[in-house]
Amino acid sequence: MTDTLRPHDAVTNPYLVGNMAPVEHEVTAFDLPVTGTIPADLEGRWLRNGPNPRSEVDPRTHHWFLGDGMVHGVRLRGGRAEWYRNRYVSNDDSPGPNTNVGGFAGTTWAMVEAGSPPVELDYELNSLGVNRFHDTLTGPFSAHPKFDPTTGELHAMGYHWPDLVDHLQYVVVGRDGRVAKTIDIPVADMPMVHDMSLTPTYAVVYDLPVTVSFDVIGKGFSFPFAWNPDRAARVGLLPRLGTADDVIWCDVDPCYVFHPLNAYDAPDGTVVVDLCRYDSMMVDNFNGPFSEVLPTFDRWTIDPVARRVTETRIDDRPQEFPRHNPRVGLQQHRYGYTSEVSPGAENLHGAIIKIDVEQRTTQAHEFGHGRGGAEPVVVPKADGVAEDDCWILTVVYDVATDASELCILDAADITATEVARIKLPQRVPYGFHGNWVADSSVAPR
Repeated sequence: MTDTLRPHDAVTNPYLVGNMAPVEHEVTAFDLPVTGTIPADLEGRWLRNGPNPRSEVDPRTHHWFLGDGMVHGVRLRGGRAEWYRNRYVSNDDSPGPNTNVGGFAGTTWAMVEAGSPPVELDYELNSLGVNRFHDTLTGPFSAHPKFDPTTGELHAMGYHWPDLVDHLQYVVVGRDGRVAKTIDIPVADMPMVHDMSLTPTYAVVYDLPVTVSFDVIGKGFSFPFAWNPDRAARVGLLPRLGTADDVIWCDVDPCYVFHPLNAYDAPDGTVVVDLCRYDSMMVDNFNGPFSEVLPTFDRWTIDPVARRVTETRIDDRPQEFPRHNPRVGLQQHRYGYTSEVSPGAENLHGAIIKIDVEQRTTQAHEFGHGRGGAEPVVVPKADGVAEDDCWILTVVYDVATDASELCILDAADITATEVARIKLPQRVPYGFHGNWVADSSVAPR
């Protein structure tokens, strides 16, 4: 039986039922059953974070983005799935962040947008407490920092309601794990800035018309943001060596963006960003995305001289959670990978989609009836040469069995049978984001 929260009328909130419902137990399991062969070069942990409310909530006002964080992990080594663990994230004895999890500067972090600092985790996913980058972080952080492999820096665009009502904070963390730079960027109306993009030249700011709404607050909803039709949409290019006064603002058609894929500086001086785009967001429904408008996969070409954004539709199939080969981060890329979204269907997710942005073509890995793969985590093959010489790791939920598997796909042959299927000891709810953290980057304890 699927876990539920026991509130009355929970069916009125789709984010509290089915594979959106929280799981009730922290589990540790060893030597997981495997169908197929786990690639030998995968040595580390697949990690995933998401909201997992541990107490009863009001289904009318509950938002998917809220709820206690829970990290799930599978450790792979020597062709074996050595363990599965899931643990609540604890922020100094209070509920911890619930959006993303990854490794940086020799540590593992659980992260969330809108203000809270990361919580450090040990190798077995136990919370060690807040990590403020050696007490150098004085403001908000983000669930979606961007890594520059050339400089070793981590870049984040933070917002925090109600503390930062008139500006965002751009934060740069050095390879030593300490904040190296903070820039305040003035904005109006406190927009929800879920993510950012980064190129060797610019930090990209998404200032879009989803803002704090006192009407939503007055109606008792727990997440105080809504579509603001009277507010202009714009994207900003902040020179990485500049100040807030140097941001180049360019108008864009009204829309919302949760997740860009990748960005790069084109030879003609423009900035190219591929992303998942919504025509609007949270107009009448304040419980979560996907209920009103579905995202498409688009390209924005931003001209800093003309201050103009050219939009091109690449794929109109509803899809989200874009990822790319990390080896081409901040560089021109050819491939992206997304998860098909199907609100109203028996399973939120469907196929994993491979997009060739040069040829404007797509391929899809279908998991079968009632089975769907969440965010694809892209891991370069140890001996890979081509951009799509990668493994794709995704958690797959099966409606018929109410169970989850960690599936491994070959990105170069995305439509082929799964390379490996790892049976997990309990269902993994559709949360948000995760990463592959190789043992070479965070030493096991």
